[in-house]
Amino acid sequence: MSGAGMAVKILRNIGALALAAAIAALPVGALSASPQPSFFNTKEVQSDDMKAFTKWLTALERFTQQRKSNQQLKCFPGPGKMQICGNTQWIEFLKSVKGLNKLDQLRQVNERMNRATYVQDKDNWGQNDFWATPQEFMSRFGDCEDYAIMKYLSLRMLGWDDNDLRVVAVKDLNLKVGHAILVVYMTAKSGERIPLVLDNQIGTVVKASSIRHYQPVFSINQKSWWRHLG
Repeated sequence: MSGAGMAVKILRNIGALALAAAIAALPVGALSASPQPSFFNTKEVQSDDMKAFTKWLTALERFTQQRKSNQQLKCFPGPGKMQICGNTQWIEFLKSVKGLNKLDQLRQVNERMNRATYVQDKDNWGQNDFWATPQEFMSRFGDCEDYAIMKYLSLRMLGWDDNDLRVVAVKDLNLKVGHAILVVYMTAKSGERIPLVLDNQIGTVVKASSIRHYQPVFSINQKSWWRHLG
């Protein structure tokens, strides 16, 4: 099992030993020399060795192929409250928010994707852990990491820099379960990079500093992944 898949799967258990084992099992090759300050009062260690994150990489590969072929998956049971089904409607939605300022783009993407129906992977795909592409999410909805991936790739399509985006696997300390969110960095006038959270469990975009109940395990984008410590 991949490092990312193992972490997300084991995080759904509530035992501290299982959580520690998940963190220890993550790949450590090509790590940066020292931990750097990060969101949720942690420090992060960066790696560009992505080969263990097979679920993430294969989802990105499927997304590329589905976009290239303009694959239109049937929406079942229909677009629902999200009101986006297939590439054409997705692109139309993205065009409708393209001219907004960046914060409003985040708000619109978060609000629209959060309308989707939550469906567990076991019920949706017959698997314990499946990372869906936007096309698959629009077709059959999904669980927490699928919301995060949909938002991540929507922002990439809007021109956001990959360095400002992270899909983050966390442990919800209140519910004692694993969860996934999107963290987006925005640069303030002062030059400070401020991490914002897009979460299918939270109706609005909020600063990471306002959340106390998430313990990040790892975060990832297309170029790198980060282990979170502390």
